[in-house]
Amino acid sequence: MDFGFFISGLLTGLREGVEAALIVSIVMAYLAKTGNQRYFGQIWLGAGAAVALSVVIGLVLFNTIGGLEEPAEQIFEGIAMLVAAGVVTWMLFWMRRTAMNIKGELHASVDRALINGGILGLSVLAFMAVIREGIETALFLMGQATAAGAEASSTLVGAIVGLALAAAIGYGLYVGARVLNLRTFFLWTGVALVFIAAGLLAHAAHEFVEIGWITIGTGTAFDISAILPHEAADGGLGVVGSILRAMFGYTSTPEWITLAVWLAYVVVVLYLYTRPVRRSDAPVASPEQTPAGA
Repeated sequence: MDFGFFISGLLTGLREGVEAALIVSIVMAYLAKTGNQRYFGQIWLGAGAAVALSVVIGLVLFNTIGGLEEPAEQIFEGIAMLVAAGVVTWMLFWMRRTAMNIKGELHASVDRALINGGILGLSVLAFMAVIREGIETALFLMGQATAAGAEASSTLVGAIVGLALAAAIGYGLYVGARVLNLRTFFLWTGVALVFIAAGLLAHAAHEFVEIGWITIGTGTAFDISAILPHEAADGGLGVVGSILRAMFGYTSTPEWITLAVWLAYVVVVLYLYTRPVRRSDAPVASPEQTPAGA
């Protein structure tokens, strides 16, 4: 098992899983608070259907890539990594904008479902809340697994472990235990995902260089393979380099274009993501609207 790909999969599963678990735990806690525990089964039905569909989508996408031959495989892989990086970037900024009032919005959605949709409405609410996170996870993991190649199973195992941890955290949130500060959790896991997404973008650029879609900046920017190789087979620091490659797209011999893509994405996205949220970005929420643990 490749430790680097395992950790990148774990971070993805944990981050996305906690978002879904947060939504489900808020909905179920509100149902319990309002004496509607009898509808828990409908929440699990909707959430379970969303998880199952997400798994199917992920398997179909991954098997589609595996069945292609060059150069179609490289084209599809490059596009898949671009899509995955785009999805995780959108997800990071969506969560940044909505985290402050997500609880109040979910409570209002539950009230509307109980009044207008009844049992079916609650199942649909849970399904729609979880399927978004599930599809995002499937797309991002597909990009990571594609980059991992033969070590794709390490990414999958890491994601499963991360999702299991997320489920435990979700249960803790439901019973009221402040198992973690959600704002701090989302901030730092988000920073880690920025670097992972940058690695996917750089890898996509490399794939496009190999098939001739990119013809500028294709020369080697530098070669530090004698100091920190990116192949574990090289021994010594090669193990460290392989972990960095799996997690953040590191290579000891980058092309100028891949280096520029990686650096530009990290600088721009990290700056935008870590800057303080202004009132215009997210409305000021009442204590009732603030996510548990935030």
